[in-house]
Amino acid sequence: MRACYIVGAGDFFPERFQPADGDYIIAADAGYRHLQKIGVEPDLIIGDFDSLGSAPEHPNVVVCPVRKDDTDTLVAVRHALEMGFSRLMLFGGTGGRLDHTLANVQTLGFAAVRGAEAFLFGDEFTLTALTFGQLEFSGYSGGFSVFSLGDRARGVWETGVRFPLAEAELTCDFPLGVSNAFEGGKTVISVREGILVVFWDGNREKPLPQRKKGIKKC
Repeated sequence: MRACYIVGAGDFFPERFQPADGDYIIAADAGYRHLQKIGVEPDLIIGDFDSLGSAPEHPNVVVCPVRKDDTDTLVAVRHALEMGFSRLMLFGGTGGRLDHTLANVQTLGFAAVRGAEAFLFGDEFTLTALTFGQLEFSGYSGGFSVFSLGDRARGVWETGVRFPLAEAELTCDFPLGVSNAFEGGKTVISVREGILVVFWDGNREKPLPQRKKGIKKC
């Protein structure tokens, strides 16, 4: 499955940026600088270019108004979804301004409710959002946390972990899902209703978790 890689202007860790042949690369505004530094030419550059200063010379540039509701990263995500991509890899979306990081976490939810899977990559951590589905992790170790992105996330299950959950309800005002741990085998995290944000440390060498629609009670 082809993936769309979107690079923003936040902290960027090139060793984690490994698109395959045929994947599509979008630079969101000053994310273009990150790609220039590692010698990667994006397929598209998109943004209002208030950070970059001006629209760069490139055959595929989309210029957005500065005054808009969407962040440049969200504009790029919308564009990727319109192109038919259902697997999105977000880089340069953490660090720096905390409000921008939180906006990018919300963008994961935006993709999830539209049927896409999106991952947000930091240096030693990764995040994704899940709605009415499950994630299967294989051989992961270390810590992870889950949070409700909306008012409530219902029917949350966590199996193969240090502190299992069964048919739990997570709310936006109580961090019940923080600081759990993988046990090294198979882990399944699922949610029946609402949007669940899943955060995990390390495991950079492991394949990303498999996502499946529907829930499985173990």
